[in-house]
Amino acid sequence: MAVDDAGFLPDFCAVRSIFVLVVSAELLAFLLVLAGLPARGGWEELGLTSLFVQWVALAAAAVLCVARPALQRLRPGWVVGLCLGLVLVLTGLGSLLAVELLPEWIEAGEGRLAFLGRNLAIAAIVSILVLRYLYLQEEWRRRLRSEARARIEALQARIRPHFLFNSLNTIASLIRIDADQAEHALEDLAELFRASLQRGVDVVPLADELALCRRYLEMEQLRLGERLRVEWRIEGVPDTARVPLLTLQPLVENAVYHGIEPLAGGGVMTIRGGLEQGRVCLRVSNPLPPAAAAPHHDGNRVARDNIRARLRALYGDAACLEAAERGGVYEVRLCWPLGGGA
Repeated sequence: MAVDDAGFLPDFCAVRSIFVLVVSAELLAFLLVLAGLPARGGWEELGLTSLFVQWVALAAAAVLCVARPALQRLRPGWVVGLCLGLVLVLTGLGSLLAVELLPEWIEAGEGRLAFLGRNLAIAAIVSILVLRYLYLQEEWRRRLRSEARARIEALQARIRPHFLFNSLNTIASLIRIDADQAEHALEDLAELFRASLQRGVDVVPLADELALCRRYLEMEQLRLGERLRVEWRIEGVPDTARVPLLTLQPLVENAVYHGIEPLAGGGVMTIRGGLEQGRVCLRVSNPLPPAAAAPHHDGNRVARDNIRARLRALYGDAACLEAAERGGVYEVRLCWPLGGGA
């Protein structure tokens, strides 16, 4: 395993992690009392057991909060061993302290050595189960991130052959007529390929994604001419907004390929954007061609499903992608958090 696999430990400085830890520790205390450990049971034992378990849990969380950056640089085996040792040391110290402060409570149920041994055994078993759960949870998240990157690379490699061939033919025809425009078209095509070959990038500034869409549309307008008309309405989105790489461009490409191109007279594509309840929302709409003239509906759906899966991996339920048909217009709505991902 790589060294960075040790990043499965959560941030014990976060309020959410502390809350989950406190609730889990209290549930463990309930289970111990219900199981007859300590033997007498009752509210007094529940209170003392809760105090003991919470002390160990919160003390371990405080140490791991400080030590987490250093632990993340170690291999998983070392992290598990150090965490387990830490919990056992704190459990042993807490047990010895309880023996000194509450000897009558300890001796009423069992001997001191039995009390210490039982606590250490329970702490070891619970710690191993928790660490195993955290590791498997991080593996699941890592797998989601890997799938998201694979989907990005699939989108990067999906520039349709017909677009490349049509673009090259358009540029070839422009060389004799307008050399400057042909040079500009070559620059647009090179920029599209540069973006498609990027690796290791999950999110980019929204301005970069919009610029990529404009270059793509400029290439298509050279081919479609007046049949392709575009209206931009991006308002109120801050410059700091970032978007998953190749999220909007495939939607724009689908709008051209499935909406504008099949229409003999072309149509108007509208790209709108703004903030809605703390999220960046973009809408791409285009006129619908007759059913018989609309090619490759499945390709449109596959692209949406691909983008939706990537958004879910990056932002969870805070992001969405919706598509709807209204009055002969097909619209895709894309939203994701302004402040970051899940």
